[in-house]
Amino acid sequence: MPFKTIIEPFKIKSVEPIHISTEGERIDYLKAANYNPFLLSSKEVIIDFLTDSGTSAMSAHQWAGIMEGDEAYAGSESWHRMQYVIQKLTGFEHILPTHQGRAAERILYSNLGGKGKVFISNTHFDTTRANIEYTGATAYDIPISESKNPSLLHPFKGNLDTEKLKVLLKKHGKNVAAVILTVTNNSGGGQPVSMENTKAVGDICRDFGVLFILDCCRIAENAYFIKHREPGFENHTYEEIAQEMFRETDGAVMSAKKDALVNMGGFLALKDLELWDACKNMLIITEGFNTYGGLSGRDMEAIAIGLKEVFDPAYLKYRIRSTTYLGEKLSELGVPLMLPIGGHAVYIDAKALYPNIPVDKYPGQALVCELYLKGGIRAVEIGSVMFGKYDKGHHLIPHTMELVRMAIPRRVYTQSHIEYVIEVFEKILEDKDSVRGYDIASEPKFLRHFSAHFEPVG
Repeated sequence: MPFKTIIEPFKIKSVEPIHISTEGERIDYLKAANYNPFLLSSKEVIIDFLTDSGTSAMSAHQWAGIMEGDEAYAGSESWHRMQYVIQKLTGFEHILPTHQGRAAERILYSNLGGKGKVFISNTHFDTTRANIEYTGATAYDIPISESKNPSLLHPFKGNLDTEKLKVLLKKHGKNVAAVILTVTNNSGGGQPVSMENTKAVGDICRDFGVLFILDCCRIAENAYFIKHREPGFENHTYEEIAQEMFRETDGAVMSAKKDALVNMGGFLALKDLELWDACKNMLIITEGFNTYGGLSGRDMEAIAIGLKEVFDPAYLKYRIRSTTYLGEKLSELGVPLMLPIGGHAVYIDAKALYPNIPVDKYPGQALVCELYLKGGIRAVEIGSVMFGKYDKGHHLIPHTMELVRMAIPRRVYTQSHIEYVIEVFEKILEDKDSVRGYDIASEPKFLRHFSAHFEPVG
């Protein structure tokens, strides 16, 4: 019989102090940050669930590898080691290092995009959509219908709707620049994508002659769900499952700041030599030579090691099970969640939690502020602040869901930190009916959630 207690499969070797702020201090901090947790200083945060990107704790092996970093401008040995690991994992020969996933997106989608071009995805994440729309192209999200019901249980809510894909491909024809499958589906609640769906999308893209790109920043976590939820993969290793997903595609972009367990880095991997060459030229102009791409040798060593560590079965079991534990405990309290619980984060259904707050007063933003005020927890809104648009009369066109994501950094927080988060939610529930929404006081044109200023309603 397995043990009930989830233990971290690692020992703590170095610690970082946390400033335990008072509620009075947090009131002042949040007001000074214009009610936007992105604008808080990290020292003002007790538990930081803003993102799992670049916030992981690296292993002793990674830190040792950093000491071997070859900082040569061209032909670095660290680059060769990183390149080998990526080629082995993805099966793609043509690799470009980038300083993070966003750089890989910008390079690839600016080459493929432009006015009149179309990109199709299960759900574009915020920076992906911004990089696409910045070129003048249009981004379509076509997740399966089950994904839009947070309380519905479905093993692969991250899947792309293949029937809608065929309709869009027929409609837009040669204007479709690429189909992008994001695993796991971050904006859709951290939900995994099945191998069956990946293969179906790959077959359709080949039939229509369309480029198929895998956004693979959480590929190991997605592989975990396939192994444990999809028949036929029980005896595959996590790495073998990932490799099979890559084989269905024409290329991949990765923010290594997630499932490569590092604080900085990414890559672009492609099957097509001509496209790789065009992207290489842009990389050299804007990021750096094609054997470092904006990364130090130290970064590349850490990525090469992290991409192997992340597929360790003990690590993945701890990672997924500890995230699920938090979600299960919140669900028991009566907190409405995106179900089933994803791999890297717990998503709260803020619209269901605060039915008294209309969508144009941003219930998700209200919850991220309450989490900070009550417990010093920093989270991020994934709803109409992040993805809402305006009509010609400047009225809000809301997003399909009003979620708040608590993204859990890898190998950073212990069981007692998670128990504290659960206690904070007990306080959230006590006065949820008295919470009011927020108005946007000022905002930029793109990616407004990063720097917008808010004002409490009333």
